[in-house]
Amino acid sequence: MKDYALRNSSFLPSAFGEMTLLAAQYSAVNLGQGFPDFAPPDFVLQAAKEAFASNLHQYAPPRGHGRLQQALGRTLEPSLGFCPDPTLEVTIHCGATQALHATMQALLEPDDEVIVLEPQFDTYTPQVLLAGGVPVYVPLHPKEATWELDFQELRAACSSHTKLMLLNTPHNPTGKVFTRSELAQIAKIALEFDFYVISDEVYDRLVYGVDHVSIASLPEMRERTITIGSAGKMFSVTGWRIGWTVSSAAIASAIRAGLQWTTFAAATPVQEAVALCLERMKNENYEQDFRSSFLAKRDFLASALEGAGFKVWHPQGAYYIVADASRFTDNATEFSKRIIAEFKLAAMPMSVFYSAATRETAIPGFRFAFCKTQKTLEAAAQKLELLNLS
Repeated sequence: MKDYALRNSSFLPSAFGEMTLLAAQYSAVNLGQGFPDFAPPDFVLQAAKEAFASNLHQYAPPRGHGRLQQALGRTLEPSLGFCPDPTLEVTIHCGATQALHATMQALLEPDDEVIVLEPQFDTYTPQVLLAGGVPVYVPLHPKEATWELDFQELRAACSSHTKLMLLNTPHNPTGKVFTRSELAQIAKIALEFDFYVISDEVYDRLVYGVDHVSIASLPEMRERTITIGSAGKMFSVTGWRIGWTVSSAAIASAIRAGLQWTTFAAATPVQEAVALCLERMKNENYEQDFRSSFLAKRDFLASALEGAGFKVWHPQGAYYIVADASRFTDNATEFSKRIIAEFKLAAMPMSVFYSAATRETAIPGFRFAFCKTQKTLEAAAQKLELLNLS
C-alpha cells in the first residue's frame, strides 16, 4: 500500500488524553485536563432545552447564526473597545481550537514565521505547522509573583518573515493576565514589524483582582488582531464546541472562505443556546458569581499546594495553577506518573507546554486545574497531604 501523508506524522498523541487515561486507570483525582466536573448553571441548561425545542435544526450560514453573532457583538464591546459588525466581523466556529485552525489557514503561507510564547497551550505549535508556518519561540520567564515577557527578546525574535504572533491572555498554563502596558509594547512591535496578532482570550471572564484588556482595543490594532473566544470556557460547557473569532471584515472573509469547505457551520441549535445564554447572563448576575466561585477554588487549591511544599504562582486569570515541584523532583514528567500510581493524583507536567526543542527549559513543576467541584478539590488536598508526608 502507498504511504500515508507525512503532514501528521510528527504529531504525538495528546498528553492530556494520556493523562486522563492514566487517571482513570488508577482511579486518581484528575486535576490534569482543564474541563469542569460539575453541571453548568440552571439558566444555561434551560437555554439548551429551549434551543433544541425550537425549529432551528438545519444548517446555519458558515459565518454563524445571526442571533449569536449579534449577542457576541454586544457582549464583547466593553473589552474590545468597539462594537464589531455582527455580520461582517464576528465568525462562529466549532470551538476555539477550530477557530485557531481556520485563522492560521487563512493567514499563513508556507515558511511564514509565527511568534509563540512559551509555555504555550499545546495546540499552538501543531496548528502553525499544519498551516505551513515556522514557529519562533519566545519564553515567558517565571518571576516571584508572575511570569514576564522580555520585550527585547520578543523584538529580537521578529523579522521581515514574521507573519503573526500568538497571544494568550489570560494565559494557559500560567494564569498570567497581560497588562495594558505590556499589550501596548506588543502592539508597538507588531506595528514595527507589520504582523498580525491572534489573541486567544477564551478565559476573558475569569480574572481575579485585575482587568482583562483586549489588544484589539489598542490604537491601530483593530485591523490586525483576530480575537478568539469560547462558550465552553465562558459557561462551563466544553462539550458544546462553540467558539468565535472577531476580526476585520477582510480577515473574516479570508477565514470564512475556508470554512465553507471544511466544517461549513457549527451546530445551529447549540449556537442558539449560546445566544440565549449571552442574552440572559446579566439578569442572572452570572459573571460576578462565576468569578467569585473560581477565586475561592483557586485560593483553596493554592493553599493546599503550598502546604504540601510546592512553590505556587497565584494565577491572575483562567483556572490553572502552576506549581514548582523542585522539592520533590527534577523530572516532573516521570514524577507525574509516580504521583498518579502511588498517590492517586493527576496533574500535567509543565514540559508538555513546551516544544520538543525547548522542553528542557521547563521548570520541574506541574499545572493543576481547579475547575472542579469543592469535593474534588478537597480530595486532591488529601492526596497532597499524603505526598507531603511521604
